[in-house]
Amino acid sequence: MLGLLLFIIGGIADSIFTVNPVVVTATRTPKALKDVGLDDIHRTDATNIQDLLTSELPGLEFGYAMSREPALNMGGFGGNAILFLVDGERLAGETMDNVDYSRLNLDNIGRVEVVKGAASALYGANAVGGVVNLISREDTSPWTLNVNSRYSSAGDGWRNGARFSFKSGRWRSQTAFQQSRVSTIRLTDAFDTQSDLQTVWGGSVVNVKERLIYTPIDNLKLIARGSFFKRHSNRTTYTDHYDDYSTGLRGVYDFGSGRTLELSYSFDRYDKSRYVLGQLTNSHDYSNRQHVVHSLFNLPIGKWQITFGTDYLNDYLSTYQFTDNQGKRQYSADAYAQFDINLLPWLNIVGSLRHDYFSASKSNATTARLAAMFKWSGCSIRSSYSGGFRAPTLKELYMDFDMVGMMMIYGNPDLKAERSNNYNLAFEHYGNVRGWLGGSYSVTFMGYCNKYDKRITTTDVPVDSEHEMGLLYCNEDGVTVSGIELNGRIRTQLGLSAAVSYNYLYASGNSMQSQFSQPRRHSMTCHIDYDKQIQKNYGISASLSCRYMSKSRDVAAPDKAYSIWKAILSQRLMKAYRLTFAVDNLFNYKPKTFYLNTPTTIGTNFSVGLSVDIDKL
Repeated sequence: MLGLLLFIIGGIADSIFTVNPVVVTATRTPKALKDVGLDDIHRTDATNIQDLLTSELPGLEFGYAMSREPALNMGGFGGNAILFLVDGERLAGETMDNVDYSRLNLDNIGRVEVVKGAASALYGANAVGGVVNLISREDTSPWTLNVNSRYSSAGDGWRNGARFSFKSGRWRSQTAFQQSRVSTIRLTDAFDTQSDLQTVWGGSVVNVKERLIYTPIDNLKLIARGSFFKRHSNRTTYTDHYDDYSTGLRGVYDFGSGRTLELSYSFDRYDKSRYVLGQLTNSHDYSNRQHVVHSLFNLPIGKWQITFGTDYLNDYLSTYQFTDNQGKRQYSADAYAQFDINLLPWLNIVGSLRHDYFSASKSNATTARLAAMFKWSGCSIRSSYSGGFRAPTLKELYMDFDMVGMMMIYGNPDLKAERSNNYNLAFEHYGNVRGWLGGSYSVTFMGYCNKYDKRITTTDVPVDSEHEMGLLYCNEDGVTVSGIELNGRIRTQLGLSAAVSYNYLYASGNSMQSQFSQPRRHSMTCHIDYDKQIQKNYGISASLSCRYMSKSRDVAAPDKAYSIWKAILSQRLMKAYRLTFAVDNLFNYKPKTFYLNTPTTIGTNFSVGLSVDIDKL
């Protein structure tokens, strides 16, 4: 089971899944963290980012949007309020306001950083409700080669992958390939008229990534990357195709004494199209292209660590949801600065300030963050304030879409940017377990409040409007999301470990009666693990985990409380083979009615997987 390492920088819950002792945290400067074993990332048996996040983070769940594409609800915030990054880079394209989660291949990921709450002062626009950053793993061996395959009875699904890396002189390379397919799953019979969701569509995915690192001199590192992604979603009478091409180049120069300069350029193109009977229809053409230029400079001065950065984004969108499928373009620019100072051995203060500008909506925003950490023997108190900001998208500004003759949906050029203000206070206690058990433990208690204003949603077209009747994008009044979170973890020297995370969340405001995602008040994740190397050529790990969600408060989708249990058994043979068997939904939970926020399970299912490290044979 993948351990949940909660490291709260200034009170923001940075839930970091890591396989390295040093990571880049929400302060964007290196911080030494507790080491998490390399085997931990395998124990979740997560096949995608949805499995990984929902198994570890309470209050987070995936459902489906009206397009029957996966949609995120993270404590009441939808996908367009959560910023997803890969190695700090933004993703082009969206599916009903969510990024295409199928692009997020975990096969070459070393850790995942999750920041809950507003974080725009650190990460820029769209970080209104949180940030999820996937960091590629760094292989240091002369060469590695892994091949893996996994079968799941849910949808008769297959996933096959390979990862190859080498290190020679000043060159390092990592190549990852993953291919998967799943059949359509029928959730209800044809006579169910109450369920919003009757079918989970099947399809196939191909994901290829390359990352090449060259160090021409000791102080300079050049990182080139490229990726290709293709997905087919098989519907009843048509097939939707999704394609993405991404590339980038990053240079990092080390001046010594902690002074570094980073410059990068990235390009990402995401396209959608629809095929009927194998023929392209041009009825749902969509293309989003993004060019991003980035710079970052770290400057230590005594006890101060100062960081300066700038970004420039050129964003182009052509979509069937615009009049005559025309294209729209905008650019955005930002500048930010941050200081990190250890005034005393027991006091750390971090502050940052950022300004963003978006040309299409003429949106300006200055966001700030201030955090303090007080630390003494075995305890720490962390508190922070941080701001969030999201400018209207091109789609929200210019949409003119006839929704299959049912209604018109119109953009609004007068939209204002969304804003949020996040407050956190956390207490952490940690120490060593005495006696025959041995090991370590940690307990964290956190309270938080996120005040969210000017949410962008849709409302009925006003009677006096020049538009036909339908829906119009607009800004709503504020929402306040507050709650508490408890986390406990224990690791023993006997190979046993356990963790539990509980979240209570309360949301209020006028927007709760419209399209704000109704959060579940109580949620919990827990797991108990056993890991032991029995002998030189045989090791075993076993895990039992549970995810609990209280009943939904959404009147339109009154889903009941549920819990889903999962058992995983993994065996390591001769250091090269890993055989994993998992049983998901142990107690055969089946929803009576499937809403868009209901778990899409039809009962107990199993999976079996084999992973082979050929370089260790």
